[in-house]
Amino acid sequence: MNGHEKVGENRAAPNFVILLIALKSPIGFNIQPKENPMKITFLGTHGQYNLGDELLLETFLAQLGPQHHYAVNSYDPEFTAQMLKPKFDVETFHTTGELPSLLKHLLSSDLLFFGGGSIIKELYASVGRNRYSTLWMILAIVTFTRQIARKRIIMSNIGVGPLLSPGGERLARMILRQVDFVSVRDDKSLLTCQKLGLKPEKLRRVPDAVFANTAQVFLRDAATITLTRNLRIALNLNYDIENRAAWESFLTNLADCLIQLNQQTPIEIHALPMQSRFKANDDLSVLKEFAQRLPGIPFIMNEPQTSQQVADIITRSDLVLAERLHTMVIASILGKPFYGLIYDVKVAELINYLGMEKYALNINQPFETKTLLAGIQNVHTARKTIGQHLKTRSSELRAELVTYFEEIQTKIKQY
Repeated sequence: MNGHEKVGENRAAPNFVILLIALKSPIGFNIQPKENPMKITFLGTHGQYNLGDELLLETFLAQLGPQHHYAVNSYDPEFTAQMLKPKFDVETFHTTGELPSLLKHLLSSDLLFFGGGSIIKELYASVGRNRYSTLWMILAIVTFTRQIARKRIIMSNIGVGPLLSPGGERLARMILRQVDFVSVRDDKSLLTCQKLGLKPEKLRRVPDAVFANTAQVFLRDAATITLTRNLRIALNLNYDIENRAAWESFLTNLADCLIQLNQQTPIEIHALPMQSRFKANDDLSVLKEFAQRLPGIPFIMNEPQTSQQVADIITRSDLVLAERLHTMVIASILGKPFYGLIYDVKVAELINYLGMEKYALNINQPFETKTLLAGIQNVHTARKTIGQHLKTRSSELRAELVTYFEEIQTKIKQY
């Protein structure tokens, strides 16, 4: 499908989406205030063993409150249930394998809540799926909830985009016009929503939800740092780069950069995968392959299973070199200096929002090894200043989120 075809002509779209759009229900919204607890269907990308996504889920449930009953989707319902219980009253169901359960929860819930993530977007070619797959799925869910179940919908702290075609924009507009309230985590998403015609009273710009956490959330066990003469770099890589054609040249330049850096200052690499299974080319697999490009440089493989273990790796390092958004968020909260490898728009927006433009590089574009080398060296030289800046900025964002989530709790009670 090209960008000039009509949305309804997308063969990848499930037929029931079109039917749902035409259906109307005579049942109106019940807008009388309700006493807690409530039943909330909470949807996101869960159970893919992506530590950033799992951290988002726990953060949102903590902010919304443990008094509610939550129905949560997951690609591994047992894994997600074990992660959340007994802290939260949770019922889990399979994201793709239990459609009747999803519909049951949507009909019986007081509210549908989408929490975090880039959910309104066209997929990059590197993902290997139809570019509109996510948009059609979200449209089907939102339309059923709005037109059939007649329930309220909140999308909170989400990313909107990339929307690279007229077809993608049309689908996004059809989704957003049915949502009661949307908050986005970056300026690019805000501008996109405004372009799509979302009313100002329904739209808010807020920080990524993970900034609501304090450093103590991650540092449950004090890290014991073994002193070495080497510069310790926590390295995070993510295969799902926006410009797939730039991936190999990026890896080549990155390896050359680290080899040159090691010749000047002995280094050791600490692998920091945020996703170690579930899909081909997960972070751990990419890091293992990349290690072969650095003969003679110590490369410590890690396989963290929790955000606390991620924080432990970050704390043990001198600086972080990362693509993943929530790797940089956690590093910021901990006050650990990082150099950002910008692989898509959400990371670029985070870098700008943190005021870290001087310490980042867009890896979708050609660059010289010396540029990356100088950038990493600058981070190391200014590590104390950068670390304090990140702590201060994170505290400011956390204060914003405290106020925001208080407003969200009030809004939910009114639905």
